[in-house]
Amino acid sequence: MNFKTLPRNSPKQLWSKNLVVLWFGVFMTGMGLSEIMPFLSLFIGELGSYNKQQTTFYTGIVFAVSFLMMALVSPLWGRLADKKGRKLMLLRASFGMAVAFFLMGFVTNVWELMLLRAVQGAFGGYVSNSNALIASQTPKRHAGRALSILVTGITAGTLLGPLLGGILAGLFSYRLAFHITGIIMFSVFIFTYFFVKEGSGEHKSTLTAHASATPIGIRAILKNHFLFILISTTLFVQVVTMSINPILSLFVKELVNPNSTSSITFIAGVVAAMPGISTVIAAPMFGRLGDRIGTQKLLIFGFIFASIIFFLTSFVTSILPLILLRFLTGISDAAMLPSVQTLLSKNTSAEHTSIVFSYNQSFQSIGSVLGPITGSVIASIFAYQGIFIFSGALMLVNLIFFWAVTTKNRRYR
Repeated sequence: MNFKTLPRNSPKQLWSKNLVVLWFGVFMTGMGLSEIMPFLSLFIGELGSYNKQQTTFYTGIVFAVSFLMMALVSPLWGRLADKKGRKLMLLRASFGMAVAFFLMGFVTNVWELMLLRAVQGAFGGYVSNSNALIASQTPKRHAGRALSILVTGITAGTLLGPLLGGILAGLFSYRLAFHITGIIMFSVFIFTYFFVKEGSGEHKSTLTAHASATPIGIRAILKNHFLFILISTTLFVQVVTMSINPILSLFVKELVNPNSTSSITFIAGVVAAMPGISTVIAAPMFGRLGDRIGTQKLLIFGFIFASIIFFLTSFVTSILPLILLRFLTGISDAAMLPSVQTLLSKNTSAEHTSIVFSYNQSFQSIGSVLGPITGSVIASIFAYQGIFIFSGALMLVNLIFFWAVTTKNRRYR
């Protein structure tokens, strides 16, 4: 793209440059949020004399409290973003998480860690506000590609984060790893402050539009069946993802030959990484394809493809087919998640973009809490294969509801 031929404040120049900056921002955010995961339970074990059951319980609470807080406060931040500007919310999120992570390195008990995880969740929302900013600036014909590129940023960061966290914890200490995570988030704050631009007059026009707009809340979204099915899709996809991840290593352990000298941990890591790798590869291509053939068609393909892959996964009896099918799962994610973001963008007015994307973030956080619980219950009753059957069935149900809503109203695209 040749920026020299564009006027200084060209809208095309603005959204393209912001896309590059925010890709870096969501990449670093994904890395920062995920790099503490490999040693979080080990760190909790050092904060007190806990047995295995207590450590597991506290790890679950510390993990979940961040998502619970995010689910509660995201709509409040989204409403404020529509009033005060989305860049301000990006700065608030990155700075708040930087402080929370840095302070985690000083905690002396699990309750302090739990409190700071809650603060981290309360100040979250960098990714959802990045999506909202790009969605509001990007021409509708390029929205799918732009939002798909952002998905590759958060996915790549989430993939590399655990690797970086494991290296930092091994070379230094758990506490220093928290400090470094805080520094990473502060770098996102600095980068956002200097390089993200809302555009000349854009914020003012947003405020004017907001002043004359009807306030939108969860009731309004529930009445709009199309918006509701979209954010419900986000919830269902997250439930499916989080129901599988906690038991993946245990499922791998069942499939590995007991006489194999291969590391179960290493194989489980490879299996866990497959969806993210394929999502990073496929998302930009699907974004461009959705802009050409229609995002709605791409989302329907994602539902069907995901259902098939999950049902097939329930029959695997060895590692190699599991690796292949988990790779294909990422392709279905690449078709569904950016499509939801794009359809939200295309069917939401500019003055309500942030609040709608924030509700989408809230539903995703609820899915992160419900997923592990659902997976544990299903695995205890039907074994690990039952989780994949449940996931495939959930995607089929989602497809049926989406088809019914869009068939009634052809204006959605």
